[in-house]
Amino acid sequence: MATMSIGKAWEEAVAFVAREATLLFPVALLFVALPGLILQEMMPPELQAWFAQPKPDAIPAMPPGFGLAMLLTIILIWFGSLTLFALALRPGISVGEALRLSFARLPVLIGTALVVVVAVAVIFIAAALVGVVASLASKQLAAAAGLLLGFGLAGIVFFASIRLVLLNPVVIDTRLGVMDSLRQAWALTRGYFWRLFGFLIIVMLLSTIAGSAAQAIIGSLAGLAGGADAARLAGGLAGAAVSSIAQVYMLVMLARLYRQAQPQDVTDIFS
Repeated sequence: MATMSIGKAWEEAVAFVAREATLLFPVALLFVALPGLILQEMMPPELQAWFAQPKPDAIPAMPPGFGLAMLLTIILIWFGSLTLFALALRPGISVGEALRLSFARLPVLIGTALVVVVAVAVIFIAAALVGVVASLASKQLAAAAGLLLGFGLAGIVFFASIRLVLLNPVVIDTRLGVMDSLRQAWALTRGYFWRLFGFLIIVMLLSTIAGSAAQAIIGSLAGLAGGADAARLAGGLAGAAVSSIAQVYMLVMLARLYRQAQPQDVTDIFS
C-alpha cells in the first residue's frame, strides 16, 4: 500500500522549487495571484462591505458583469494551477508545453467541477425539502432541522473538498475522463483525510498570515508616499506576490503527495 509523508513531500518541494523557480513563480503570479487581485479591484463597494462584515440576511445583489468576471477568474486560476502541476509532475517540460497540456485538460477539470456542483445542489434541494416538511409539523422542529441540515451540508462539502484535493494532479497527469478522474482522486486520498486536512490548514494559516503582513507593511509604506490609493495598490501587489509563493509551494507539495499516493503500476499517463 502506498504511503504519504508530508515531511518527504516538503523536502522534495523545497528542492524542486529552488531548481525551477524561474519557471514556477511567473506562472503562479500571472495565472493565479494577479487574476484574484484584479477581481478584488473590480469588486463593487457594497460587496466589499458585505465581505468585511457578512450578514446572512442582507446579502447584496451581485452585478452580472462581476459574476462573469468571477467565473472567468476561477477558470483562469484553474488553468494556472493545472500548468503548475504539469511543471511539477513532469520535470523538464517547458512552460509552453505545460500551458498546452493544461489547456487540453481544462475541460475535464471544468466537467468535474460541474459534477460536484450538481451533486451539492441535489443534496441542498433534498435538505430544503426536508426543511419544508419539518416546517409543516412545527416551526421549532423546522428551525432545528434547518440548523442540523446546514451543518450536515457544510460537513459534506468540507469532507469532499479534502478527499478531492488531488483532483488537479489526476486531471493533468492522466487521460482519464470526468467521472474516472473524480473516482481516482477520491481513491488516492483514502485513509489520509486527517493528514491532508492538517497540511492544508497549516499552509492556509501561514499563507494568510504572511500575505496579510506583507500587504499591511508594504501598503503602509506606500501610503506614506502616495496616499490611500497607492497603499491599496502596493499592498495588493505585495499580498499577490506572497500568495503566489505560497501557492507554488503548496501545489508542488500536493504534486509530490500525489506521486506518493499513486499506485506504482499506473501507466495511463501522458508520456
